[in-house]
Amino acid sequence: MTANKTTITNTLRAAAARRRRLGARLWALALGGSLALGAAAQDQPSGGTRFFSLDGLELTASPYTLHFHPSDEHEYVYQIGLIKHLKDRWIVGANYFSNSFGQPSGYVYVGQRYDNLPGFERWYLQWNVGILYGYVEPYENKVPFNVNGFSPGFVPSVGYKFTDRIYGELDLLGTSGLMFSLVFPLGKSPN
Repeated sequence: MTANKTTITNTLRAAAARRRRLGARLWALALGGSLALGAAAQDQPSGGTRFFSLDGLELTASPYTLHFHPSDEHEYVYQIGLIKHLKDRWIVGANYFSNSFGQPSGYVYVGQRYDNLPGFERWYLQWNVGILYGYVEPYENKVPFNVNGFSPGFVPSVGYKFTDRIYGELDLLGTSGLMFSLVFPLGKSPN
């Protein structure tokens, strides 16, 4: 093998090893998020929504993200996730997505949704805060306060209920962009 082929082989092996480590971290994040969601749901008094019921559970998917400052480095962004409604407007959720640089990423969060706004019954406002994982070398400086791929997140959103089974949502991603998401309630809505 020539020196050039050896360098390429070593680079590919290192990239594969990084992907395996990233996959393991994402699985750990998903497991931790699932445990947190379960613990939060178990704290509800009797008569509250059970966690393992489809009631109050929503599937989210994002087909499009608008970058405020497009770059040749940006790749297609996709997202899939779950939101669980708890008592008193509280929500918990977890998302798996490909970030703007093609890296597998995850986000586990808690927040609130404000439905049935006076005069705007089909609209809702939502916010969430959580832990983001996935912006790793060489893009670790693309999100603030990143420590070994983990960083805090805050996402304000506005949504519109097209029907009882399909919502559209715009999520503000800091100063980076807007994510358009489709939201599909899976069971009975809590509102």
